[in-house]
Amino acid sequence: MHQRLRKVSINSIKFKMEHKGLQVLQLHRYPQYLKPCCKLINEEWPRSETARMMSLEASCDQLPTSLILINADGIILGHCKLTPIPSIPNSCFIETVVISKSMRGQKLGTFLMKEVEKYCKNVLKLEMVHLSTKGQENFYAKLGYEFCAPISIYGNSVVSNNIAKDSETKNDVMPTKIGTNKTAPPPPPMPQPVIIQSTIKTSKTYMFKYLS
Repeated sequence: MHQRLRKVSINSIKFKMEHKGLQVLQLHRYPQYLKPCCKLINEEWPRSETARMMSLEASCDQLPTSLILINADGIILGHCKLTPIPSIPNSCFIETVVISKSMRGQKLGTFLMKEVEKYCKNVLKLEMVHLSTKGQENFYAKLGYEFCAPISIYGNSVVSNNIAKDSETKNDVMPTKIGTNKTAPPPPPMPQPVIIQSTIKTSKTYMFKYLS
């Protein structure tokens, strides 16, 4: 037991030493990294520079927010984007997680994710985070993420009143004649709104984690 704890402690110290000088910053506060960040992401997921830059320039103090990983020399090593989830206001969606290809295999992804989670909890005051992945399930599982149903960052429900649009039904009730004791029947109750859950078809795996 003591040997195990000692091993964990040594690994923790080694992890901190390996990542000394690394920082995770809000991209919108350091606009000089916009172009390098755009290049970093497009090397992984090619897209027009104009569209990518527009997405990155939308970063702000609330959400969406782009966070970047830089080293002591000021070189950008990684990026991730935090997007709001309308249907889950106490969470956000982590996407576009990428580490520079030349720097992979050094646990920088783990470092970035841990710092992102701290940011979500301490700065954004969120209780949980969500993400989707294709092929990196084991990586996120080791960080404490669990499988969940697919979610949409655009909302996942619509409201339909199912009100009949047949104009002939509007004339079904005959008007009451003046001077008679007959009264018009009460109108039928309004139909209750029906929540229709949208079906999200995707080949990706969705995961979440509570921020303890």
